[in-house]
Amino acid sequence: MGTNMDEFYDKSAVPPDDIDKVFSTNEEYIENQALSGNLASDVQELKTIFNKSSDIVYRKFQFASTRKGILIFIDGFVDIKLIDSDVLRPLIDYRQKELQNKNIFVGEILNLLQNRVITASNIKLYTNIQDVVDNVVKGNTVLLIDGIQQAISIDVKKFDKRNVEEPQVESVVRGPREGFTENLRTNIILVRRRLKTSKLKIESMKLGRLSQTDIAVMYIDGIVKDSLVTEILNRMSKIDIDTIVESITIEEIIEDNHFSIFSQFGITERPDRLAANLSEGHVGIIIDNTPMALMAPHTFIDMMKSSEDYYDRYFTSCLITWIRYLFLILSVFLPSFYIALLTFHQGMIPRPLLLTIASSREGVPFPIFIESLLMQIFFEGLQEASIRLPRVTGQTVSIIGGLVIGQAAIQAGIVSAATVIVIAITGVASFTMPRQNLVAAIRITRFPMIILGGTLGLYGIFIGAFFTLIHMEKLRSFGIPFLTSISPLSLSDLKDTFIRAPWWAMISRPDFIETKNSNRMKKTASNRSSKSK
Repeated sequence: MGTNMDEFYDKSAVPPDDIDKVFSTNEEYIENQALSGNLASDVQELKTIFNKSSDIVYRKFQFASTRKGILIFIDGFVDIKLIDSDVLRPLIDYRQKELQNKNIFVGEILNLLQNRVITASNIKLYTNIQDVVDNVVKGNTVLLIDGIQQAISIDVKKFDKRNVEEPQVESVVRGPREGFTENLRTNIILVRRRLKTSKLKIESMKLGRLSQTDIAVMYIDGIVKDSLVTEILNRMSKIDIDTIVESITIEEIIEDNHFSIFSQFGITERPDRLAANLSEGHVGIIIDNTPMALMAPHTFIDMMKSSEDYYDRYFTSCLITWIRYLFLILSVFLPSFYIALLTFHQGMIPRPLLLTIASSREGVPFPIFIESLLMQIFFEGLQEASIRLPRVTGQTVSIIGGLVIGQAAIQAGIVSAATVIVIAITGVASFTMPRQNLVAAIRITRFPMIILGGTLGLYGIFIGAFFTLIHMEKLRSFGIPFLTSISPLSLSDLKDTFIRAPWWAMISRPDFIETKNSNRMKKTASNRSSKSK
């Protein structure tokens, strides 16, 4: 299989007669196959592997008068200027006689290229064909030299990426405006800027047989519990899947309960929130190509917290927290409670209010249960439409759906005004929840509650709430009870549950994580002014 090495530039191509070799190639054979040192043979082998990959570039050149080499990289995945300035030009322009000496040892050639010729900072040597393939698809540039059975991998990656922008979901009025991007290195730097300590440990791995997705597991040594890190790494090491596109793949595979509507991982696009959780003894998981980081363990109380709770004065944070819990109850139980009262328990409604509701329902053809269920489904569809459509169009759809269609339905006598108000309050209440995974759980829970309230009344609602609480009580996130701080009760952790105590009072870290070092700050660190004498 000869090839014309005098060509200056080429793209990958395999003759029709060699196509069968592509499909007959054994993966295990390729993985163990060493480079032959024959440049023509090795290049043809790589062209066979990269068959029908038009973006693979083979840049052939000659240096030191007689030596032939080739650079292999993916077009658009590397920095061409760096290749020209740090690799190709130094090789072609190198005029010393060392490389012209035919008796020079291979080790001396490689040492000379690494230390005196190629000026790129990150260089590694490989001997297998599979290693060359892996480095090329990762975006590295591979240098092959005729007569040498080792390849030089040079890291000169460069590709388009999104700039660091304000988080789209977890926006705040006061606080940092930086959010994670789809680039793993950028995300790690964003966290390191907030935790400037050598105790911040980052363990890297690759998951996905096809995607080879880079993943970073982050924790603070000396704070995090060792068994927690070991358990997470052990579960992740057992993942064997073709492709990891988003963090949800890892989340669903390694979580404790696969059939719960409640997520057992924290999800954030804010580096400040991840840094804060790491400092409390959590473990963070950052996945390349996704702006969402995972945090474990995760509890119900964590779901109810917003980043802004720690950026406002603690009086304001406490008030907002109480309102948030009130709206949580409304978002789950208000429609079902409304249906149960009007269907089974009219005597519990004050007479003036009952007459007002009855008059608004005059002429409505559907029972209150069917009416509320249809309105709830319509609201969910409207919400999905506003999310999927572009921002400007989505806002228009929300306005038309909420005002025009709702008002028209009331005037047409299809639904009552009271039902529209109840569904609207429920929707607004769900929007106050700070975490999207909690909002999803609420949306799912609301429908069974509506059915139970419409069939069994308040008794059915109590049954639904009872079984939901039992499920939450049994739920675990890497061994940590989902309702921890409440059940089991931890008095020391209550300062950061239904209230947010002032920073000078939160001396210790949460007890439920069982960190190595529970002290967050010294008692003498409080700057409260003493009484003047």
